[in-house]
Amino acid sequence: MLYTTHHHITHSCFFTNPIKPLLHKSSSSSHHQSKLKTLKAHYTKYIFYTIDNNHQHHQNNLKKHNFDNDDDYDVEQFYKSTPIYLNDPLFKNEVKKDLDKKENMWWADIKAAIGQRINVEGLMFSVSVITKNRNWVMPHLSVKDIRYIDWAALKSKGYEGVVFDKDNTLTVPYSLSLWGPISESVESCKAVFGSNVAVFSNSAGLEEYDPDGRKARALEFVIGIRVIRHKVKKPAGSAEEIEKHFGCDSSKLIMVGDRPFTDIVYGNRNGFLTILTAPLSLSGEPFIVRQVRKIELALVNSWSKKGLKPANQRLLPDALDCVKELPPM
Repeated sequence: MLYTTHHHITHSCFFTNPIKPLLHKSSSSSHHQSKLKTLKAHYTKYIFYTIDNNHQHHQNNLKKHNFDNDDDYDVEQFYKSTPIYLNDPLFKNEVKKDLDKKENMWWADIKAAIGQRINVEGLMFSVSVITKNRNWVMPHLSVKDIRYIDWAALKSKGYEGVVFDKDNTLTVPYSLSLWGPISESVESCKAVFGSNVAVFSNSAGLEEYDPDGRKARALEFVIGIRVIRHKVKKPAGSAEEIEKHFGCDSSKLIMVGDRPFTDIVYGNRNGFLTILTAPLSLSGEPFIVRQVRKIELALVNSWSKKGLKPANQRLLPDALDCVKELPPM
């Protein structure tokens, strides 16, 4: 029997063998034996029987007389309850939908766990970056974390919105909560840009790993920032979903992230102002991600020393104009 708490239940249902409890009854009861034969006939057709709320009154009476619920169940009431046939096509279809949904969610979680460790799209773009598009990986601005970004200065230059990566940019890996020290900067960003602040992540909001949007909704609830739903994993894909969300061209938007070959490549390919932050925490990252990160930063530093520059930003010729010093601790 299924029970829920805090709700008034008018009907309960169960799927079990209704015959077993009756077998314990006295064989002298011809009335029960007659009902037993009928129940056997119904049970072979595979059905649910619902039991209305009057059964609760019956159960209370049984407890007063120290009777066993299973052995002294009111057969007449069971027989009169409403059947739900399991071979009903509509019922089968609903069950199949529910099972498919659970299976898809389980598989999505597995793919997300693997995908966040091995970014196939990222590896493919890495080849392109290393061989012919090295400037894609060069950020317009590099800071330790977002506390060093002057949001008001960026707004004054003509930028209309900010797009954040999630893991190791706003939160430590796989967490929903903002990293404490940057909370004030996030609030400052929202105060300057209003509702034109969003998260664009390769976990929450990505259709492949978050098909029902539950991760995106959970993150939105905790940090108070909209998560953009999208179909293609960074660094691949266009800026279409982001531009639709903000209602402006990507050249007026800022992409902030901690991965050069993911966030920065995606932003530069699509015309954003790109800001690279240092990771908030390496302790929660998988080993393979930490090793790839070392390679990425080594390449960026090497190319930067050789004078490689990112694509020019029309609105911000000198990104250092939007860097601020933190007050002394």
